[in-house]
Amino acid sequence: MVGVFTGLIEELGTIAERRPESEGGAQLVISASFADELKAGDSVAVNGVCLTAMNPGNGTFSADAMAVTLDRSSLGDLEPGGVVNLERALRADGRLGGHIVQGHVDGVGTVMATKPDGNALVVSVEAPSALMRYMVPKGSIALDGVSLTLAEVREDGFDVWLIPETCERTRIGSAEVGMRVNLEVDILAKYVEKLNSPN
Repeated sequence: MVGVFTGLIEELGTIAERRPESEGGAQLVISASFADELKAGDSVAVNGVCLTAMNPGNGTFSADAMAVTLDRSSLGDLEPGGVVNLERALRADGRLGGHIVQGHVDGVGTVMATKPDGNALVVSVEAPSALMRYMVPKGSIALDGVSLTLAEVREDGFDVWLIPETCERTRIGSAEVGMRVNLEVDILAKYVEKLNSPN
C-alpha cells in the first residue's frame, strides 16, 4: 500500500518487539494509541518510512520491513523500547498542514549538533552530498517524517529550527549528536530536476 503524508506527527510510538525475518528483514511490533483504529493494510509512516500495518489491536500493530528498507533508512537501528514518530496516511478530506511527504526515504543524515536559541532548538544535520542539490533555504525537508523548513543550507548539510511544540511531540526534540535520521527531500524539487534534464 502507498500513502501520502503531511509530515505532521500524530504521536510517538514505542517499539514493543523486533522479530527477525528471512533474507535480513524484520517485523516491527509498535505500541501506539491509535493502533486499535487501524485496519490491516493501512499505511503508517514510521520515522518517515511508509509501512503497511498488520495485526492491529490491543494497542499495537506490526509492520514488515524488508532488508533493503532496514539498510537504506534508520529503521535498521531500532530496538525494543525505541521511540518512533508515527503518522497515519492523509485522508482525502484532510488538511495538508505540512508538505507532501511520500514516506520514501531518499537517504540518511547524521545529527552533528544541537543548540538552544531562545525557545527554539537548532538541529544541524550532515546529509549525503547527492541530496544537497534538492535543498534550498526556506524549502521543505522531512526529517524522520517531520515536515520542517530548511533554515540554513551548507555544502555538506543543513540546519532546522524546532519550535517547542515540535520538540515535545517528536523524537527530533531529543536528538543527540550522532543520531541517524531519515531524510526525504521535497518531491517538487525532484520533478523540477527531471523536467529540466536533457534526457
